[in-house]
Amino acid sequence: MSAPTGKWYTLVATFFGAGWMKPGPGTWGSAAAVLTWWLISRVTPVPWRLEVLALLVALAIALGIPAATRAARAANLKDPQFIVIDEVAGQWIALLAAPLTWKSLLLGFILFRGFDIVKPPPVRQLERLPEGAGIVMDDVAAGVYAWLLMQCALHFGLLPH
Repeated sequence: MSAPTGKWYTLVATFFGAGWMKPGPGTWGSAAAVLTWWLISRVTPVPWRLEVLALLVALAIALGIPAATRAARAANLKDPQFIVIDEVAGQWIALLAAPLTWKSLLLGFILFRGFDIVKPPPVRQLERLPEGAGIVMDDVAAGVYAWLLMQCALHFGLLPH
């Protein structure tokens, strides 16, 4: 079952249609988030990049929770695979303050997808939050775990600055 197309919440929840891609819509959503950030960063002055990405994260969460709630209700499913705004928010968190190199983008992608799939505590427990909050916040937590490892990799010189 799918959510109605043409609704604002479906557009947001699917991240402009990335959630309809198969197989693995979550992976496609994460890839779309990396690509979108890379494109936006090309036109963003370097001193503003952290703030711009932080604003994008806040928007993805603030719009994503109600959009995910409405899309899940419309599909009559608890956490439909086509909702990928949660992956977008988590993926962008993983990339906060990371250099815009292919190695950093790839590592951030792999780390986030790993934490999103494995869901170490308390990530899985956050899925129990009601509706859109449960859909989005577990991926936010997975993004925080990935961000912590990204920052460790940068601190210890495993990634170029």
